[in-house]
Amino acid sequence: MPVLALVGANPGWRAALRRGLPGSIGIRSCRDLDAVVALLRRELVDAVLVRVRGADWAAPLPALRDRFPRIPVFGFGPLRADDARQFADVLSAGVEGLLVEGVDEPVAGELVAARAASRQRERELADAPRLLRLVEDVQRRAWGVALAGAGRRLTTSDVARAVGTSREHLSREFGAGGAPNLKRVIDLTRITCAADLLRNPGYDVRTCAALLRFASPGHLSGTARRIAGALPSTLGRMGPRGVLARFLRGRMRSRI
Repeated sequence: MPVLALVGANPGWRAALRRGLPGSIGIRSCRDLDAVVALLRRELVDAVLVRVRGADWAAPLPALRDRFPRIPVFGFGPLRADDARQFADVLSAGVEGLLVEGVDEPVAGELVAARAASRQRERELADAPRLLRLVEDVQRRAWGVALAGAGRRLTTSDVARAVGTSREHLSREFGAGGAPNLKRVIDLTRITCAADLLRNPGYDVRTCAALLRFASPGHLSGTARRIAGALPSTLGRMGPRGVLARFLRGRMRSRI
């Protein structure tokens, strides 16, 4: 499950975020930005939210944004007249937005979730169901479950439970009308997620394989070749759309 990295928040902010975030996103408290980087290498982070504090607080932000440009960072804090310079420094460091303490708490979770990394991937792949010939409601719901669960070792049984049907029924219905089989689509969502992660210079193939719960970098490599005909080292240049395009060109069906 993706998580939100939270730096410097009091219990009230944490509770406000929790109310607005979807249940599929967890929250992890971090001591500072070094702890955020450690978390980025350990868990699938959807967004970073950091409290604006101190004159030099924003100094490490550009380095974080350079290494992980696909992970959105938000600043938050009280907005007083003498805070203007700090807020300006944070904005110039490339954050997605600033949330004002005492004003934005009721909508903070929704605002962060709307621009989270997983939501950006969803938007980038918005036409994938049509291109994959997923026209029935159960097919599209299964696609949504698979895409949201790209950071877990999802099975066809997991997806079937999530959409409220049996594995046998879903597997039969999913591949109808020329669509690829469900197992292949689950692998596709994992490789599109890997391609998105590898657009961040701070990630290498080994870390990406661990974050997405592949058994090993070799397992990620084999899946990338099967789904996109590509080496993991090229996935970052392809991005999710490039992986989908490769998949549509002759890789929708297993050769086995």
